[in-house]
Amino acid sequence: MFTMELFGPRQTILVTCRGKAEVLGMEQEKDNAIAIAWHMPLSFEPMMYAIAVAKQRFSYKLIKESKVFCVNFMPNKMLDEVVFCGTHSGAHTDKLIDAGLHSEDCDKIHCQKLIDALGWLECEVVEEIEVGDHVMFTAKVLASNLQKEAKRPFHITGDKFTTTTD
Repeated sequence: MFTMELFGPRQTILVTCRGKAEVLGMEQEKDNAIAIAWHMPLSFEPMMYAIAVAKQRFSYKLIKESKVFCVNFMPNKMLDEVVFCGTHSGAHTDKLIDAGLHSEDCDKIHCQKLIDALGWLECEVVEEIEVGDHVMFTAKVLASNLQKEAKRPFHITGDKFTTTTD
């Protein structure tokens, strides 16, 4: 048996996605944000990035159907918003509104990016790899931006987080 503490701490990001979902018996387009600690760069040329999403997550369905997502690198001062997005389902709430996140349309993909993020990567899925109870979405980065530098949240395990020091 292993413990997640062996893998951490890992920087926690918010991944935004958009897709069709049934809301009150009607199909509509829905934006969502999911907190993810399992992510990594894969290649410089072309710029590639990967995220791992549990198959039972609402965001998994949205990303699988839309084939796009946006990686938002969040400041540690927004840890409460990050935790909210990691502990509530987008199937039952509008996480962007309920968490108080501000968003706008991405430049290259049909998705939202978070204005309060330190930076973001607009990604187009090129491959899905089943890895046990998760799917790893590998994606080509179509656009990126670094707005500012600040401390970032790092997940240890459960409800434990840390950040970098000055």
